[in-house]
Amino acid sequence: MNQDPIQQTEERHAFKSRMVTKFHRYTALILKKWWVAALCVGLGLAVQAALHFSTPPMFTSLGKMIVNIKLSLPEGSVYTEELSNFLGTQQALMQSGVVINRAHERVLAQMTNAMPQEVKLRVSVQPKTTIFMLQATGGDAHYTQFFLQACMDEYINLKKEMRNQTSETTLAGLTGEVTRLQKELTQADEALAQFQGTNSVVLLQEQGNSAAAYLAALNQRLATLRSEYELVKTLTLDQNLERQHGGGSLPLATDPTTRSGQTAAETDYLRAKQQLLMLKAEMEDMAQYLKPRHPKMIAMDEEITRREKLLEIYRQQGAEQLDNRKTSLALQIETLQRDVKEWDTKTLEINRITAEYQKYKSHAQRIQQVYDRMLATMQTLDVNKEISPESVTLMEKAIPAIPEQPNLGKTLLLGALGLALTLAVLMLFDRLDDRMVSFTELQEAFDEPVAGQIPRERPAKKHAELELISADDERFGLVEACRNLRSSILYMAESGKRPKVIAITSSVPAEGKSFTAGNLAICLANAGSRVLLIDADLRKGVLHERFQLPSAAPGLSESLGGKISWEEAIQPTGTPNLSILPRGTATQNSSELFVRELTPQVLRGAAAKFDYVLLDSPPVMAADDVTSLAPIVDGVLFIIRAEHTSARIARAAIEMLYQRQAKVLGLVFNAVRSTSADYHYHKYKDYYRAYPAADTKREMVGGRR
Repeated sequence: MNQDPIQQTEERHAFKSRMVTKFHRYTALILKKWWVAALCVGLGLAVQAALHFSTPPMFTSLGKMIVNIKLSLPEGSVYTEELSNFLGTQQALMQSGVVINRAHERVLAQMTNAMPQEVKLRVSVQPKTTIFMLQATGGDAHYTQFFLQACMDEYINLKKEMRNQTSETTLAGLTGEVTRLQKELTQADEALAQFQGTNSVVLLQEQGNSAAAYLAALNQRLATLRSEYELVKTLTLDQNLERQHGGGSLPLATDPTTRSGQTAAETDYLRAKQQLLMLKAEMEDMAQYLKPRHPKMIAMDEEITRREKLLEIYRQQGAEQLDNRKTSLALQIETLQRDVKEWDTKTLEINRITAEYQKYKSHAQRIQQVYDRMLATMQTLDVNKEISPESVTLMEKAIPAIPEQPNLGKTLLLGALGLALTLAVLMLFDRLDDRMVSFTELQEAFDEPVAGQIPRERPAKKHAELELISADDERFGLVEACRNLRSSILYMAESGKRPKVIAITSSVPAEGKSFTAGNLAICLANAGSRVLLIDADLRKGVLHERFQLPSAAPGLSESLGGKISWEEAIQPTGTPNLSILPRGTATQNSSELFVRELTPQVLRGAAAKFDYVLLDSPPVMAADDVTSLAPIVDGVLFIIRAEHTSARIARAAIEMLYQRQAKVLGLVFNAVRSTSADYHYHKYKDYYRAYPAADTKREMVGGRR
């Protein structure tokens, strides 16, 4: 079944998106783990350098040979080589131990003062030719050259020995086979002659043809009689008489009761039946104008009665004759069946004897053919004379050995192995690392909706905190991303109810939840909403530092402890419509404070006076605070930092929130690389510079363009 075109298009886009995501993931991984590539490539080059300086100098000598594939053999010769594997066979033969050992012995015989040395021999074949290139590499230049030349000479000698051995072995095998065939041929001829002495082959063939023809005629006649007999048995007396009278069947020559197709009784019966019908018809005509007691009518009736009695007599005679015919047909059928059976037996016996004769004759002919072919092969087989020694030709003798140059390919291969090792290590890192890099990976790992993406920004000074967005902020991508998150909150409503009290949390520390909470609060306030930002991290909250408020001021900790009311702890910020309820005094008993009855009262009171209440809460895995706050807020925004948050830990944290009946409004993907394939704000940063700074400033404080 064909897929829907729309579905096919979606699948193609999804596949392309996954491929682009994978590419950017590995790109980010390489940029982050660049030292792995440098280490692996450096290791490969170091190994190559060590091998280069530790290996003694080597010398290389080259030579070439031409080996003919098609040998010049007489017709019928059995000397063959495996043509499909010819080149590989010759290559292996040149590098065989026999050739190499003989070459070493020859070199030692030529160089009296030389010692055996290790020489590597490599044989290759030029493409689309039968030219073999031989390369010998050793530590002594003269020994290497002599060794290569000796290898080529010994290969030629070995080929000659193989041909001679093949010729002798073949001739010996053929001689034994011819002797065996000669005995078999003699036995076959004797058996054939003995059979012909007891059987006349010509007479058997003539009898077989005559018997077959006569048997066919008997079978045909038997089939005709059987059909006639079955038809006579099936039809009634009248039907049989009418059939014979009308020419429905041919008379049997062997039936003595037939004469011109029917008997006299049958003819009288048919004539009496016809006359009776005519009288009845005439009486019906007379009955139209004569009374029943009329003398003519009485005479006619008496005549009809007499005719009917006569007809019955004829019918009885016809029935007797029909029975006689059935009996005659049955006797003829029985006689023919006996004849057919007798001649069938004779025909089978003749066929058996004829088949036995053909078997003897064919066996003798097959042996004779093989015997003749073997004799012809022995007469023409002379491998030593017919196979030309020039089938192996020295194209170039071994040249003087020259120093071996550094193998650039080997060096590059080691470098490539280093790169392959790099890729293997990086893929291992990728398998073990479940931190998300792109928006597509985030969607694949989580079912929750993504409320926004926040780009990665660098602080103005090294090791400094990122500043919150401001009215004249030139981090246009960051500003637009925060506005996008604000829009997600503004238009996030179910059944007409918009979430007002929102907790912002993450799975582990250092994921940017405080930075995201502050910027979201500023954007909501700039849109005209009254916003209260609560620092609910009573252990390590830093919102007072980001908004440059005094650290000693009372805050949420004192409010939940009942020391002051929450309204008294609220402090204004430099952003219109935005107020902050700072952390207050740090405490390790924040979980106990959040489970008190006062905490829901504070949140309800804040929700009554402000349009939005944002809580910067601790990470889920760091403390139990957020799991105590989550059930009493309208929803939770969960922060996931790109290339930092583990998908496994984030999923466990979200599951903990669901266990406490919390409502996760969405995910915020923080610190996304601007080069990510799924992030687009950075691509249009020149668009923002087209507006005057004054217009940008007015929008940041709540104005509309």
